[in-house]
Amino acid sequence: MFSTSPCGERGSARGASIERMTQVAERVRGAAERAIFLRVAGPDATATRARIHETPGPRWFPAGSAVQRVHGDASMFVGGLRALLLQSLHPLAMAGVAAHSGYRGDPWGRLQRTSTFIATTTFGTADDAARAVAAVRAVHERVRGVAPDGRPYRASDPDLLRWVHVAETQSFLVAHQEFGHRPLDAAGCDEYVAQAAVVGRALGVEDVPVTVRELDDAVAGYRPVLGLTPAALDAARFLLVEPPLPWAVRRVYAGLAVAARTSLPDWARAGMPRVRGLPQRWAHPAGEAVTRLLRWALPGA
Repeated sequence: MFSTSPCGERGSARGASIERMTQVAERVRGAAERAIFLRVAGPDATATRARIHETPGPRWFPAGSAVQRVHGDASMFVGGLRALLLQSLHPLAMAGVAAHSGYRGDPWGRLQRTSTFIATTTFGTADDAARAVAAVRAVHERVRGVAPDGRPYRASDPDLLRWVHVAETQSFLVAHQEFGHRPLDAAGCDEYVAQAAVVGRALGVEDVPVTVRELDDAVAGYRPVLGLTPAALDAARFLLVEPPLPWAVRRVYAGLAVAARTSLPDWARAGMPRVRGLPQRWAHPAGEAVTRLLRWALPGA
């Protein structure tokens, strides 16, 4: 007599085990999604996301447009860090950030306000986008002072606004082309710059670039006034060396940081501190790995 084959029992057990692992993975993914959104969008993240994406009405940009593809992708985490590093090189812009933004005392609050503004102007209704722009312009009118070198500054200065805009636009696009899920073709890149210019003009930026060539020329045009001031170096250390994060997640953040630093042109990252524990040659694989992890944790990103 032959014994009964255990194949059916083994198959059932294996199937149950796979199902349990799938459920565990889904719970982990859900917990990661909630934790990230809490940090990036604040305690009202779910309600804010619903309001931005589900409120009916016309938008500034059509669904699936270049600006929505870029701003909805996980590569924005790299682009945002790159933008902060690049923007800090303008002494007057950095003076305003150091004195008024509270980036050290409340870094998550600043991140949440910035991410909500970008999401609202990119995906929200036209009315909500206009209100978000008006709120930021009102803040800019109050931000003024004197830089450490004695020069006065005001956040509403069209030239400073232009610098912040071009540094941000270039950073988001560079990060998307390097780490985005669906990089844009040449026409799509120009479309992105032109659509980003819509928001820039609404904020008061003058002479806004509308093509990649114009964008890169604009960034290069600021080089004579840029430099790694003590305030910019302090910001770079904060972003690259001592981020306000638990040790458990610093390795993940380090992948974003080294990717952001390395994506800067040589002249921009000269003198900036390096990310601890991650050589520059690991920048692309580290950035790719972390953005894929974020994309898994944030479905649709």
